[in-house]
Amino acid sequence: MTRTPLIICDFDGTVTMNDNIVSMMKEFAPPEWLELKDGVLSKSISIQEGVGRMFGLLPSSLKEELTGFILKDAKIRDGFFDFVSFVRSNDLPFYIVSGGMDFFVHPLLEGIVEKERIFCNHASFDNEYIHIDWPHACDGDCTNQCGCCKPSVIRKLSDQQKFLVMIGDSVTDVEAAKLSDMCFARDYLLTECKELGLRHLPFQDFHEVKTGIENIGEVQAWLQKKNAGANLLR
Repeated sequence: MTRTPLIICDFDGTVTMNDNIVSMMKEFAPPEWLELKDGVLSKSISIQEGVGRMFGLLPSSLKEELTGFILKDAKIRDGFFDFVSFVRSNDLPFYIVSGGMDFFVHPLLEGIVEKERIFCNHASFDNEYIHIDWPHACDGDCTNQCGCCKPSVIRKLSDQQKFLVMIGDSVTDVEAAKLSDMCFARDYLLTECKELGLRHLPFQDFHEVKTGIENIGEVQAWLQKKNAGANLLR
């Protein structure tokens, strides 16, 4: 049986060169954010708690400054535009699933990835300090308090008929990588994939990801079947 590919891609540090939340905190947050970041990385506090408390250090009055800073500071990783064209032209199911915030994820991806294909967190600026809502929180099969729970989103989008490809770089991607049939990894996630013995390939840009996906036997089989069906309809 040929399984349909499903491509799940992180955003911060994966689509963009830097982790946008870290860049923002370095620029605007008081020193307390560093302890929260270290707590998340050491897994002594959950991602949801750590990220929520980090943003809670920032006054809502900074909204325009924060947005302007990220839109100026963030740089899209080389090859991403070509990669999106590749998945679109081949009808490969592709979604951005990000622990980032809507106020910068959506503007940075505008005109590149459709909003309905983006899952991320919501930042509220209604009170004195920023409050984070978690529209894609953990389902009943996850107790990690992920914030934007990538495994839970995957379970909504996927089933046993899917061949799951995960693309990521950080601690927020580890649980999703465990569910994947192939993981394209860099930085922290690459180390975790090696230690956990997950099927993976390293990458530095999306040209490598595109080539890697084109060479996956399961994806090749699906594309051949799809193209053969399309030819029969002509």
